[in-house]
Amino acid sequence: MILADKIIKLRKKNGWSQEELADKMDVSRQAVSKWEVAATIPNLEKIMQLSELFGVTTDYLLKDEIEDEEFSDTDDCRVKRITIEEANAYLDWRNIASVRMAVATFLCIISIIPLLILGAASEVEEYGITENFAGGAGVIALFLIVTIAVAIFIMCGFGNAPYDFIDEEPFELEYGVKGMVKERQKAYRATYSRNKVIGACMCVISPVPIFIGAFTENEFMVVVFLTITIWIAGLGVFLLMISGIRWSSMQKLLKEGDFVYKKKKQDKVKDAVASAYWLIATAIYLGWSFFTMDWGKTWIVWPVAGVLFAAVMALCNIIADRDQKDNL
Repeated sequence: MILADKIIKLRKKNGWSQEELADKMDVSRQAVSKWEVAATIPNLEKIMQLSELFGVTTDYLLKDEIEDEEFSDTDDCRVKRITIEEANAYLDWRNIASVRMAVATFLCIISIIPLLILGAASEVEEYGITENFAGGAGVIALFLIVTIAVAIFIMCGFGNAPYDFIDEEPFELEYGVKGMVKERQKAYRATYSRNKVIGACMCVISPVPIFIGAFTENEFMVVVFLTITIWIAGLGVFLLMISGIRWSSMQKLLKEGDFVYKKKKQDKVKDAVASAYWLIATAIYLGWSFFTMDWGKTWIVWPVAGVLFAAVMALCNIIADRDQKDNL
């Protein structure tokens, strides 16, 4: 029995149409049709995916002389099937986690504000704040705020642990789950679009207070306007993170957008690059700031890093797409 016949047999055994199998394999219905008439042969990645999906060995699929189905020996080789209860629990947790992670990110963004305000206040004699006190108290406040943010990130990581398989392993949705997720996605679409627009606009207009502050010669007021810029940008990022995390969670379950099966390896590389990038940006910011003690200027690292980050991610996508074509 050839591969084409085995695919037809296994598909019908599971009660799937060509469209349903195509959806599970992240290919077109025409691709499945060509497999089943032996017009084309799935590549090695798709063979592995078919093996996991049907719970059979790759030897059974590839060797024509093997007529009887050879099932995978261990449950670990079986594709995880997500029930409607598990999907609802995952989405509910991600709704909670989105707020917590957005708050933690917001805290990281505004953590520099106490140092900026105290530093500016130390230059005003009426406030009676010494430069040493301003610097010490500001740095302590910065580290306390960042520590709280890091604790929130760590707790979110523990909360995400039961659902790590969604990012790391192939999975299937049980009957009714896909429809439920699509309904939740449809209900959230308007909120997602609104928050994304508002958040992006807030990030774009956030430098306006700095330009307003340029018209005053009062250095303290310049710093106040700078902190307003940071607050606006932080709130914009807050909205973008909440909506983005919730939307991407539904996309993960539906295997849509950037979460189709073939992009998972690319995503791991991009995540590693992103983590390294922001660690380097943070190191540059802190090193420059502590070396010069000119916190009023070193904040420029963040908008520059944000612009360059988009370029870095675009480059990663180009390289990943080229590698994918080379492997076809």
